[in-house]
Amino acid sequence: MDVLGIDIGGSGIKGAPVDLTAGRFARDRVRIETPRPAAPKAVADVVRTVVGHFDWSGPVGVTFPGVVAGGIARSAANVDKRWIGLDADALFTEATGCPVTVMNDADAAGVAEMTFGAGRDREGVVLVLTFGTGIGSALFVDGTLVPNTELGHLELGGKDAEHRASAQVREVKGLSWEKWAERVEAYLRHVDALFSPGLIIIGGGVSKKSDKFLPLIDGVTAEVVPAALHNDAGIIGAAMAAPGDQAG
Repeated sequence: MDVLGIDIGGSGIKGAPVDLTAGRFARDRVRIETPRPAAPKAVADVVRTVVGHFDWSGPVGVTFPGVVAGGIARSAANVDKRWIGLDADALFTEATGCPVTVMNDADAAGVAEMTFGAGRDREGVVLVLTFGTGIGSALFVDGTLVPNTELGHLELGGKDAEHRASAQVREVKGLSWEKWAERVEAYLRHVDALFSPGLIIIGGGVSKKSDKFLPLIDGVTAEVVPAALHNDAGIIGAAMAAPGDQAG
C-alpha cells in the first residue's frame, strides 16, 4: 500500500508516495524550497503543491519541525513562530482536501529508522538524532517512541546544541569535518550521559557522509551508527503516520 509522506524542513519541503510494506519510495521524491518566512499559509501552499504534483487524493502524513501534540503545533523550530498553538492537522487537511496527520519531524524519521533501518529489532534505549538545519531527536524504549523530546535544544557551550553542532552550522561556519566532529562528540557525550542509550543512530542528509566524521568521535559509551534510510526517513515516517488503516 502506497501513502504520501511530506517532510517539512528548515530549508526544503520534500514528499513522495511511500510503499509501506517495503519502507521505500514508490515514486521519485519532489523537493521545494521552504518559504521565507515559513509562515503557516505559505507552507500549506507548498504542501498543497506537493500533493498536486502526485495527483494525490488519499491520506497524507506530514512532519513538522517542532513539538506536535494531537495535531497542534506547540513549538516551532526554524519556522515562523505563528505556528505555535495552530491546529496543523486542520490547516493541511483544508489546504489539500486530503485527511492529514502531522507529527514531529525527528519522531517520524525515528519511527521509520526503527521499523525499516538501523534500529530494526533493537530493544532497550535507542536514540535517533537528525542533523540538518537543526538537530532533531527521537527516543525509543523497547521500540516505543517517547514523543517530542526535542533534544537539539539542550544547552551545549551556553547555546542550544543545534546552534553549535547542526549540519547547517558546519556549512555556514565552514568548519572542517574534524572541527565539527569535536562539537558533535561533545553533544553525543551529553545525551549519552543523560539517557544511557544502547544505540545512537545519526540521521539527516549528513549521514551519507558518516565516514568523514563518525570515525573521529570517541568517548561515547553507546554504539553510534549512521542511519540506513539517510534523509529519506522523514518522508517514510510521515507516510507511516498518515490516517487510515493502510498507514498502520
